[in-house]
Amino acid sequence: MRITDDFASIHNYYERPVMQAIADATARYPQLRQDLLPDVLCVALNRLPPRYIRHEVDLVFYLTEKERAEIERAVDEAVTFAFEFVQARQAMRARG
Repeated sequence: MRITDDFASIHNYYERPVMQAIADATARYPQLRQDLLPDVLCVALNRLPPRYIRHEVDLVFYLTEKERAEIERAVDEAVTFAFEFVQARQAMRARG
């Protein structure tokens, strides 16, 4: 067994909730090209602190309701910012 096999399950907790928030918000940004959604994901994730976990339950099980609400708010704010940022960059490129 290679040592990297042991690390395959480690990921940033925020990846899944941010991807879901982007999927949920896409309809509000119909003018944004679909091929720019990975850029939205990168911008949003870069606005959040990394939280590396091995299993989803490792974090979720130990969170209080207040912490869950704060995480949800942070994800929503990061995704909104990312959509607006990428959309603005797309508009600037179209003009220039």
